Formats: sequence, structure tokens, C-alpha cells
Amino acid sequence: MVSVREADEIIAQVPAVLSVKSVLLREATGCVLAEEIRADRDIPPYDRVAMDGFAIDSGAYAAGKSFRIAGIQPAGSEPLLLASPNDCIEVMTGALLPNGTNTVIRYEDGEVAEGYFRPHPELQVMPYVNIHRKGTDARRDDVLLSPGTFISPAEAAILASVGKATVSVYELPRAVVISTGDELVPVDAHPQPHQIRQSNTYALQAAMHALNWKAEAVHIKDDDQELRKRLAQFLNDFDVLILTGGVSKGKFDYLPRVLEDLGVKKLFHQVAQKPGKPFWFGMSNSGKVVFALPGNPVSTYLCFYRYIRPWILRSLHIPIPLVEAELTEEVIFKPTLTYFLQAEVYLSRGKVWARPVAGHGSGDFVNLKNVNAFVELPADQTVFPAGKTFPIITFRPLF
Repeated sequence: MVSVREADEIIAQVPAVLSVKSVLLREATGCVLAEEIRADRDIPPYDRVAMDGFAIDSGAYAAGKSFRIAGIQPAGSEPLLLASPNDCIEVMTGALLPNGTNTVIRYEDGEVAEGYFRPHPELQVMPYVNIHRKGTDARRDDVLLSPGTFISPAEAAILASVGKATVSVYELPRAVVISTGDELVPVDAHPQPHQIRQSNTYALQAAMHALNWKAEAVHIKDDDQELRKRLAQFLNDFDVLILTGGVSKGKFDYLPRVLEDLGVKKLFHQVAQKPGKPFWFGMSNSGKVVFALPGNPVSTYLCFYRYIRPWILRSLHIPIPLVEAELTEEVIFKPTLTYFLQAEVYLSRGKVWARPVAGHGSGDFVNLKNVNAFVELPADQTVFPAGKTFPIITFRPLF
């Protein structure tokens, strides 16, 4: 048996093997960038008018003075030239600042009459007011985005601004989610009293979908020969196998032996934690990675979010922030295991709090709808006082 920390260290030594593909920008949202993006010109590329109004030479301003309106400068047109400092040019937001001007006075800060604009006498006029200066956001050749950046709508806008019609993104490893167990029937079946519907594969696929990671899902009965045949094929066809069930010490828990017989080297089996103690992890000689999770739903769920999700994020070079919360009440847990406590995490009075929510063990997946995180309580303690801060593993938005 290994500790949680040892399990982390072992898994970290086996990064996911990623490929790179090119996608259209409109299809890139939700992907992870695999190239460095630099500004192809200054941003903004010109002194940009930031407010509708009138552009003047601030040096010609005097309280009570009126400026003749010499023209209009719309967005998207070549710059006009201010021929006389006694003139002004009407400008639209987004327009290029007319040559010979250096400040913009808003419409509401003056009056227009008979072809003249007169700023309010009390107005303080300074250079480059209401102007978005050229290159203030970024200079040409500045690095705007780095590999490992998750592409959200904000990044999509940046990519469009530098002309990236196609983008290089990471392609996640081919994965299959496999459930085992004779008691499981398809979701659309009418189960007998001794049967239950498959749910773990749906939970895992949904969790992977949130990472833009596609996975096939299959079910295999607890049959030694069937497992050997199907798993041999899956090890050939996929890069990552995520199994749920069949890894404990029961007479029909064939998976550990079958996997090793198929050339998958066991890197650990059993982690000193609750839930999820029977967790098995290994890798084949050809580099195929196998996560074999306990079949109890909460164990499956916890192991994915505690180990598999961080594994794929690290492989994508995405930083994983440490998030902590304070317990709202005392918790006592006596076994010398890392305890992943189900909790409702919320923000109050400027602090992040974790309120324990009792369930009915690792088979109680219904309780997961009442919580949004696991609190990781270390194995070297028995009493965890209220107000003490511990790391949390989140699986839905907190706030």
C-alpha cells in the first residue's frame, strides 16, 4: 500500500503522451493551446479614439474658446489632418486619432452650435484624454499566450486579433472507460432486484467531457477470459484505460491479475485513503496507462478528481492552484488513512468554508448532489478542529 503522496509521485512520473493538431479558430474554444502566440503588431495598432466627441490640439485650448468643426473621422477610415489648431474634428469611438490632434473631448462636455464646438468653460483639458494609446496593451512581438493556455472566449478574441485563423492545440490521449461487474445493466434496461444500472461510466465520461476529453465507454462482465480478450484489444487501440470495479480482493476481482498477465506493470495497488483504497495504477511496456478505480461510485468519483484530472492537467502544462477551506465543525476520523471528506464549500465573510455533509459510505453517490468538494484530511491526525484549514478537491463551481 502507498500513501496519497506516494501515489501522486508515482503517477507524476508517467505523463500523458499528447499530440498536436491544428483546428479552426471557431473550433478552438475549450482546447488547450500548443503554441506560443506573439503580437504581430502593436495593440492597439494606432492611437485609438476611446469616446465619441471632438478631437483637438490641447495646446490651443482656452476656457470659453470655440473650435470650428472641420470634418468627421469615423472608425475604419484613413486619418484626417487638423489643418488649424483653431479647428476640431468630430470623432467616433474606435477611430484613428486625426493627425494634429492629441486629446478628445466628449460630446457631453461641450455644446455644438452653427458648425462650432465649445467645450464647457470649467473643463480641464489635458493631452491624450479619452485616447487608447498605440501599443499600450502590447507591443509587436510580445508574447500574448503560452502553450498550456486553456482557450476561453477571451483567448479566442486575442487569437483572432493576431490573425490566427487556425490554431495548434493539444490532442488528448485516446481513452476508453470500462465498467466491470455482473450486477450492472444498461441505463435503459429494467433492472431485476439483484441488478443496478450502470452509472460510473456516465460520471467519468461527463467529468472527462468537462476537460474536452472524449472517451468511449464499454462494459465487461466478471469473466476472466472475456476480460483478457477485451482488455488486450483495448490496450492495442487506446492510450489510456480507465476501469471501474474489479480491483479489490474478492473472488471475482480478476483485473489486477489479468492486467499484469497482459503486460501492464503494476506501479501501485491500494492507497492509504478513504474512500478509494483499492485503487490500482500501471503502465504497459508500450506506454499505455491504466487507472483501475474501485467500483463504489464515490470512490470512482474521488479517484478521478484527485488523481486523473490533475494528471491530465499537468500533462497539458496547466497549473493547478491549491485551494483550501476552513472546517465549520470538528471532524473525528480515527483510521490512519487520508480521509476525503464530502463537504459543501462556500464563501462567507471573506473566507472559504467547508461544511461536512454526511453520506452513507462510498456507495452513496446520491449524496454527491449535496456537495461540491472533498476536503483532504491527512492521515497523521485523528481530530480535525473547526476553523482549521485543509486542501479541497472541487468538482463543480464553488461560488
